[in-house]
Amino acid sequence: MLNDQLVISNVAGPFREPREPVFSYDYSIQRATWAATHAVRVKIALAEELDYVKTKLLGTVTGSPGQQLMLNKLLSRKIGDQKLRIAEEEGWLKERADVLVPPFTGPLAHHFPQLESWVQAHAESLRSEITQTIGLAV
Repeated sequence: MLNDQLVISNVAGPFREPREPVFSYDYSIQRATWAATHAVRVKIALAEELDYVKTKLLGTVTGSPGQQLMLNKLLSRKIGDQKLRIAEEEGWLKERADVLVPPFTGPLAHHFPQLESWVQAHAESLRSEITQTIGLAV
C-alpha cells in the first residue's frame, strides 16, 4: 500500500494580496499517489487572524520596525502552516487540484476555533521562538 501522506515540497511568500487585507503563501504539495505537485494558496487575514494571534501571544507588541516585520513574517507563516494542516484534516487537499484556503472569516469562521486552539496549545513554544528568533522580550 502506498503512503498517501501529504508532503510540502516548497513554500513561497508571504505575498500581499492586492485589494485584500491579507497575506498569502503558496505551497507546493505532493502525495506519493500523485504524478505531479499541486499548488495551495493559503490566505491569512491581517486583522482577524494575524493581529489576533499576535495579541493573544504577546499583548501589545513593541519593537523596531524590523522586528515588527520579522514578527509578522514568522507568525503569518506559522498560521499558514496550521491552516494547511486544518485543510488537510478537513479533506480539502485529497483531490489532485489546485486549492485556495481563504481566511477563516465570514462563511469559514466555524474553522477559526481550530486555529485558536492551536494558538493556545502552542503559545509557550511560539513565544520562545519569537524571543530567540526576533529578540522581542515576551
